[in-house]
Amino acid sequence: MGEIILECRDLVCGYGRKPSDNPIINGISFSLKAGESLAILGPNGCGKTTLLRAIGGIIPYEGSIRIDGREVRDMKRKELASKLAIMSQLSGVYFSYTVEETVMQGRYLYCDNIFGVPGKRDREVVSECIENTGLLKIKDKQIGQLSGGQLQRVFLARTLVQETPMLLLDEPTNHLDLKYQAELTDFLNDWRVAGNTLIGVYHDINMAMLVADNYLLLKDGEILCFGKKDDALTGDNLKTLYGLDVEAYMQKRAGLWA
Repeated sequence: MGEIILECRDLVCGYGRKPSDNPIINGISFSLKAGESLAILGPNGCGKTTLLRAIGGIIPYEGSIRIDGREVRDMKRKELASKLAIMSQLSGVYFSYTVEETVMQGRYLYCDNIFGVPGKRDREVVSECIENTGLLKIKDKQIGQLSGGQLQRVFLARTLVQETPMLLLDEPTNHLDLKYQAELTDFLNDWRVAGNTLIGVYHDINMAMLVADNYLLLKDGEILCFGKKDDALTGDNLKTLYGLDVEAYMQKRAGLWA
């Protein structure tokens, strides 16, 4: 693994006038090296998406978030967009663009000419990502005509075309059927083996275990545990996190397939 790419120290963030007025994330600290993969786990409302938005520079924060040694709040949008790409949960509000036009939006960072017209390299990257995410047959469709699973793949492709060394994914398998979940898992593992850094919010612990080597367990906006699988995903930690005997539940589910 490489040098530390992400460092959070005494991080506080929320949605009040000041982050500390009504904090959702309250005083957490952790770091991640380049090439590592982090799964953020926890029950609904614990602050997973809020943490991801703060790292992505979408919401203000107190404390420190550093990417490659640079404070996120001090970075210009274009500089930050060259470091990371973020795929949020589906919003339900879309403009009338085609699949290809929507994916091309992710290349804004690289459009140097005054009119923002994509060049040959932009078109090549977009075509590759459209094909890799199984969107080739619908690339000319309006995104308002798509299913939830198709939209999820469109926004994943738009994220991937930024060609950043870090990806932030918020529930990336939502709305995806089993085939595309499996393909996404394989793609993300290949992508991070190439030395890239992946940070994902997951509800599905099985999915998290397939793509992550570090785990951050969030409970009520604070870190319950941060570490590797054997240290973080213990029966006691998961029971404290979810208020459920997760091991027994997962064994019961596995037994249905036996």
